[in-house]
Amino acid sequence: MENEKKGKTQERKLKLALPKGSLWSTTEALLQTAGYRLSGGSRGYRPSINDDDIEVKMLRPQEIPNYLIGEDEFDIGITGMDWVKETGADVEVLLDLNMGKVKIVFAIPDEWEGINSFDDCLQRFIDAGKPFRISTEYINLSLDFITGSKVYQAAFGDLKPRVITPWITYGDNDQVVIYLSFGATEAKPPEEVDAIIDNTETGSTLRANNLRIVEIIDRSSALLVGNKTSLADPWKDEKSKDIMTLLQGVVDARQKLHVFMNVKDENLPKLLDHLEALKKPTISKLTGDGSKGWSAINTIIPRADFLKMIPMLRKYAQGLVVYEPRQVLPLERFKNESC
Repeated sequence: MENEKKGKTQERKLKLALPKGSLWSTTEALLQTAGYRLSGGSRGYRPSINDDDIEVKMLRPQEIPNYLIGEDEFDIGITGMDWVKETGADVEVLLDLNMGKVKIVFAIPDEWEGINSFDDCLQRFIDAGKPFRISTEYINLSLDFITGSKVYQAAFGDLKPRVITPWITYGDNDQVVIYLSFGATEAKPPEEVDAIIDNTETGSTLRANNLRIVEIIDRSSALLVGNKTSLADPWKDEKSKDIMTLLQGVVDARQKLHVFMNVKDENLPKLLDHLEALKKPTISKLTGDGSKGWSAINTIIPRADFLKMIPMLRKYAQGLVVYEPRQVLPLERFKNESC
């Protein structure tokens, strides 16, 4: 009986959902830097991973939040903050992965002049007595944005825009119509719709399709999210923390530099006054001929501060060596409570 229990424990898997599509390449790079190796992810939907406790499946990021609710679903997953908001899924946000950053924008044909806001655009269509058509993958975010408009509220009050999808049509305002898009949203204007609400990283695709961003509605980045039911299981919670530690280590490392330098002892106080570190820099005396009165400093600094520090380092340090750390693991943050 005891052996059966052990066997079942060994067979346990943490089910991890990874995003197919535009987020995949950055997700794969993050996982590889964290120490995970995946194979078969670029073509298949069930890549293998070098951790026998993890089972992976690829899904569209739009779908992942809703598959992280309740029992017998996925335990953790990587998706965009935009899709967590759009679905309204009751998931636990575990980490902001500081990648896959996009803006959710309202964009119109570039040739339209005199329009600098959504309200400007909507008022023009109201004045012309024409229905205003918008294409988007973000139905709920768009509804919140549109109905929050002062011009919309003044003209239509509590009426909800008409929403048209292949399987359902709802809403009672035929003067503002939202069409669900299944991709290539930027190609819809001006024939199928008048404007779009879409995500963009740089805006280059919108510009290539003769569209102009008028308003930024929201900003999003990739998140590691968890199933609240799964995280109540001690084993899954601890396994999730292992993954969180490794991924956060990569996120933090990308913002740090590891530096070594030699400094005259008389210059140490001047240098240390300006040198940030995770806690305190490691300082050791140099030994050997000609090393008297010199010390070595070993520390980690914010990457963003490095260029500003160069004049000070040139003045007080010698033999500066700079490394890009692979990971800076926040072990204390995700400590095993049972230890």
